[in-house]
Amino acid sequence: MIIGFDAKRAFRNNTGLGNYSRMLICSLASAHQDVQVILYAPQMSGYYKSFFSSYANISTRQPRGWRSLLPSLWRGFGISRHLQGDRVNIYHGLSHELPHLIPSRIRRVVTIHDLVAWRYPQYFNVIDAFIHRVKMRHSCHSADIVVAISEQTKNDIIHYLHIPESKIRVLYQSCDEIFWQPVTEEDIASVRQSYHLPDRYIISVGTVEERKNQLAIIEALSRLPEWVHLVLVGRSRGRYGRLVRRSIEEKGLSQRVHWLTDARFSDFPALYAASSAAAYMSFFEGFGIPILEAMCSGTVVLTSNCSSMPEVGGDAVLYADPRRSDEIAAQLLRLLTDDVLRADLLSRSRQRIQRFTAEKIGDDFYRLYVELYKGGV
Repeated sequence: MIIGFDAKRAFRNNTGLGNYSRMLICSLASAHQDVQVILYAPQMSGYYKSFFSSYANISTRQPRGWRSLLPSLWRGFGISRHLQGDRVNIYHGLSHELPHLIPSRIRRVVTIHDLVAWRYPQYFNVIDAFIHRVKMRHSCHSADIVVAISEQTKNDIIHYLHIPESKIRVLYQSCDEIFWQPVTEEDIASVRQSYHLPDRYIISVGTVEERKNQLAIIEALSRLPEWVHLVLVGRSRGRYGRLVRRSIEEKGLSQRVHWLTDARFSDFPALYAASSAAAYMSFFEGFGIPILEAMCSGTVVLTSNCSSMPEVGGDAVLYADPRRSDEIAAQLLRLLTDDVLRADLLSRSRQRIQRFTAEKIGDDFYRLYVELYKGGV
């Protein structure tokens, strides 16, 4: 079985879609040596240039000559010519897209992570929103199988794109392998020193933007005892970032909020592990990867009681209404002061994360590919 992957994000993205792509490709290739994997990417440079070189069953393709000057055109149309020559059986677009003109004999899979371009078009300029919608609509309608990373995303695909439910499979994702490695006391001491962290803090990881709702966490912090600090990890976007900074100043929280805009990704597990709790109060997510990262790092979590967040956290985290800062503050105080609750949640987390291991996700996808290859879909 020969499987081709859209690997643009695998080579170029440090987090998010890049982590998803690398996790799936590596877990499949390492556990299933009978599968030949071909990665198609317009560029293979930077930190991940040689990331897949140790895998005997992974090869790569990229545009040559004048085609390398038009990477988007090659990704949208030129890949199809390679698929025919490479005798690919299944092609999987890992980040919302499938190329045009894929030969009919090749089975097509596309992963849809979220439909933010439909739910929150205000976060895009008009042209970008239009492009996102056109690409996603084409991909979902031309695919044999649409993979949704959560039931939330599945429901949105049905609602906004009118894709039949029978064509959609919900296959969850894992998080980067670094979060599954033990964090040592030395690691924690190192990040405390490097980032000048307080003794006790709540951590909130994610791009600082309106949808992620950091303002509610800031408001909740103002209701908590002064010994509670907040570490924000993520860069800000435009006006909302300025609103967050203004709120911090107006509430007199400048000494209690520590904003890390350039934290090294390799330090994230220790940043989570050093914290007293993690807060992720987003209004909407396709999945909610920081929840899983925190649980894998041994941190208790408070998250929103809406969207896909309960799918990830299950009974292993606490929930609050993201619109109510008083409720967020009350739940955070429970996490910080109730040792029995903390121990129970950590025990539940260790069980919960087993649903999201890379090995399990890779096996789930392998079964889907075999089903497609044998004509069962």
